[in-house]
Amino acid sequence: MATHLDLEEQEQLDRLKAFWNTYGTLITWVVLLVAASVMAWNGWQYYQRRQAAQAAALYDELDRAVQAGEADRVQRAFDDMKARFPRTAYAQQGALLAARSLNDKGRAEPSRAVLAWVAEQGTDPGYKAIARLRLASELMQAKSWDEALKQLAAPVPKEFEALVADRQGDIHASRGQREEAAAAYRKAWTAFGPGNEYRRLVEIKLNSVGVDPATLAAPAAGAAKTTP
Repeated sequence: MATHLDLEEQEQLDRLKAFWNTYGTLITWVVLLVAASVMAWNGWQYYQRRQAAQAAALYDELDRAVQAGEADRVQRAFDDMKARFPRTAYAQQGALLAARSLNDKGRAEPSRAVLAWVAEQGTDPGYKAIARLRLASELMQAKSWDEALKQLAAPVPKEFEALVADRQGDIHASRGQREEAAAAYRKAWTAFGPGNEYRRLVEIKLNSVGVDPATLAAPAAGAAKTTP
């Protein structure tokens, strides 16, 4: 009986050896690759957390500089954040904060440079759209109307399209182009939709360029009634 069991054990051992000889190297590599992937993922997560913590600390420094009204310090803090953590949300948020502060301090060129960086190099479509809208406003104030319109020609997320049209209308109105302004304001008025508080401001702008918003609402109401 013992001999029979020994033979079965030997056969199993031989099969195991044959299996290992055939697939052992592959199994070893799979285990090593899985282990390496887990280590890499954990390392990446640690790196991301560390980057975020350092970027948050720099953002706090930037915010303190803004609160203190120290334009040079604001510029240095932003430059440091841009150099070290350009792809973080903190860098884009910090850029918008820095640009507003610099503009308030009369530093228009540095402010526009910061906004242009977000518009071109930002990773979040929403922040990029906000930067373009604000940059267009600053360029409009400088009477760089063509450059302002160029900023607004770039694609933006759908939720920003009404604001872009409104800003385009402002630019056209600033340079005396009433027809172009009216067309842009009509587009903004339609995009904002009923019940939007900002739509009331657009209605005032439409009146300023000779368009009665009631003439826009009437066709829309008529179309709604005829819809089966």
